[in-house]
Amino acid sequence: MLQEPAPRYQGHRSYSYLEPHTDYRVFDLAQEVGRVPEHDLGLTDAQRSRVTRLLAEHVAISLHEHPVVLPEDVRELRAYNRTARQRTGYEGLARSGLTAVFDNFMAGASCVTSENGWKWNDLVYALGMRMSDLYKQDHVFLATSLADIHAAKRDGRLALVAGLECASPIENELDRIDILYGFGVRQLGIAYSQANMLGGGLSERHDGGLTHFGRRAVDRMNKLGIAIDISHSGDQTCLDVVEASTVPVFITHAGARAVWKTPRMKPDEVIRACAERGGVIGIEAAPHTTLSADHPHHSIESIMDHFTYCVDLVGIDHVTFGPDTMFGDHVGVHNTYAGNYAHDAGDRPEHPRVEYVSGMENPGEAFGNIVGWLVKHDYSDDEIAKVIGGNTLRVLEQVW
Repeated sequence: MLQEPAPRYQGHRSYSYLEPHTDYRVFDLAQEVGRVPEHDLGLTDAQRSRVTRLLAEHVAISLHEHPVVLPEDVRELRAYNRTARQRTGYEGLARSGLTAVFDNFMAGASCVTSENGWKWNDLVYALGMRMSDLYKQDHVFLATSLADIHAAKRDGRLALVAGLECASPIENELDRIDILYGFGVRQLGIAYSQANMLGGGLSERHDGGLTHFGRRAVDRMNKLGIAIDISHSGDQTCLDVVEASTVPVFITHAGARAVWKTPRMKPDEVIRACAERGGVIGIEAAPHTTLSADHPHHSIESIMDHFTYCVDLVGIDHVTFGPDTMFGDHVGVHNTYAGNYAHDAGDRPEHPRVEYVSGMENPGEAFGNIVGWLVKHDYSDDEIAKVIGGNTLRVLEQVW
């Protein structure tokens, strides 16, 4: 359910201050609004009005997104990413109803100097290019503190929190965490599916847990005030990080393995451990991840099966949403970068393939539909306020 465009948005398009074809390579881009049919939740006019009111009154934070615009022809994706000029989806974000978005910069796909991703230089390209464009408009801005998020709500702007899914680009250089903090990064993942210097990834057959260097990295992130994400870490590494951190950690984008049995989902033990130390799990929506036996055709209904399970497991104070979406063909991204990402090890349940996740296809529509679903299912205003942003704010108060 798209919201009315934010009044502060003045129509900025990425790199529009430069000369196309001269200063940068031009690609035909995917539509930010209307690329796929709007998902019909069957809301009444009164329910739709309540959705709009709730998003207007409360802080809404997407805990994990990639709000970039992809090429219309996904076969051009590697060429597009090699230019380092990924476009931010300002138009779509202006219709999202969000107060803040954790933007994870697609570092694994920022293959400027290496086809394999996760390189320090490529990460600097990805951050620098996107930030240079961000500073050329006045609606979306880099947020590095809670005060920034509250200011965004007050001023009708959108706070972009810079995050990275994986610490692999720091290699064995601990001070690179400080450098990332200096660049404005405020959230950092431990490992992305494949093991690195910090710990095990969820695609590895054996997870040795958090390494000695990983413990030093967790300590450094705690001291700096960088939120830690364990979404793509192996189970033992997740448990070790929760134990080692002096503040709560995030599972920014995942689901429950009890609902859909794949390594990409988290077992009850990990979800409970995260919650018991004050942390929060953000429910994932990337294609073919958060499926369920009741809804194997991936849609918002599948995703909310994971939400309701996690709420029953650890309580509504420890669950939010990290849809992990983008503007364009997300399935095509997975197909293009399957070798870079190494998502899962082991067998997956059989399920229908989808071209997109209806109701959660992009960062512009996701939270409107999430709130719409919660309204339709009679959640209270207080409960909705918690799961769309309040729980995340509580953790950030301790971490930042």
